[in-house]
Amino acid sequence: MRFDEETMSTASHQPAPKPVAAPSTPGRTAEAEQIEAIADTLVLAYGLQPAEISRIPEGTATDNYAIVDQTGQRHFAKVYRIRDRLDLERASVELSEYAADGGVSTARATRTREHELIETHGRLPMSLWSYVPHTATAEGSLMGARWAAVGTAMGRLHSRLAAHPATAPTLDPGAAVCDVAASRDRFERLIHAYQHMPRLGEFETWALQAARERQAILGDVERTLASLPQLTVQVLHGDMAGPNVLFKGNEVAAIVDFRPPTPGYLAWEIARLGCDPESVLDNSADSWLTGYTDFTLAYRDANPKASADDLVSSLRVGCAAMLCSAFPLSVPVERPHIVDAALEGYGRVRHEAALKLLDRLPVMEAALRKAVR
Repeated sequence: MRFDEETMSTASHQPAPKPVAAPSTPGRTAEAEQIEAIADTLVLAYGLQPAEISRIPEGTATDNYAIVDQTGQRHFAKVYRIRDRLDLERASVELSEYAADGGVSTARATRTREHELIETHGRLPMSLWSYVPHTATAEGSLMGARWAAVGTAMGRLHSRLAAHPATAPTLDPGAAVCDVAASRDRFERLIHAYQHMPRLGEFETWALQAARERQAILGDVERTLASLPQLTVQVLHGDMAGPNVLFKGNEVAAIVDFRPPTPGYLAWEIARLGCDPESVLDNSADSWLTGYTDFTLAYRDANPKASADDLVSSLRVGCAAMLCSAFPLSVPVERPHIVDAALEGYGRVRHEAALKLLDRLPVMEAALRKAVR
């Protein structure tokens, strides 16, 4: 999907014609009721007459819907599940707007009749966005010209966010990017939980072994972090992962799904996208490093105030952060109801990619330092 900046025209206050929902299985009354509520909200809050509303499977904190209005215009709606978090959700939309106002390719929210970014007065709290099809996410698709394109887009974004009024950029110890002691305790608890489960399936058996591998190398991770210099901390996107970067061809069409403005390590957000596990594993080590180098050089051109330390250290930071994280190894213990084939596959890929980076980190870091400095 792609978002553009198209502005909605205002329609009259008329009852919504019954929208056509995408085909669904019998008995899904809750979804049908939600679609009716969305239709009412579109008419009353946005002055929009919906012709079709269909659920989009993606979305962890929101229920997402594709909408076609009676003029054929397509839109994207996010329905918020928790009203107590609406202030945070609004801050996320405001950060996206701030980035867009600075020339960054981001999503633009369609404001309500009352000029609000989120509609909160109707049956469902929701935000509405313009929707443009024929795009692909960056997840597992970073190759060729896309490396430089995404580096440029992220550099522009971080340059803009460095001026955000919430907080000014600072330099903090790089070693603090991960709490290795807390990770060690977490893995110990996770291993203990797996060992006391009455039965382990195939993925649980693998996750237990992977957790033991992680625990065994945390000493190496700690030493890797200890050598980091001071690194930049500033306002970030907050969830800069492959699914939130949309490509149209080899160009970045939009960066979406911002989080509230919160400071974090610049190097980590660079690595979180650049070290996308599928991209790491789908290429040879040399070709992946070539792409990552193109990515960081394009980033530096777009954000010239970024330090070489932030760029070179991003490999070390990304590798350490992946190895310290128990996700998704912990999911069968903590949230077994969300385990599916996709999550299992992601867990295996992420673990293998992190180990691959750790094994080749000195060589890769030396090559990147030579290119960047």
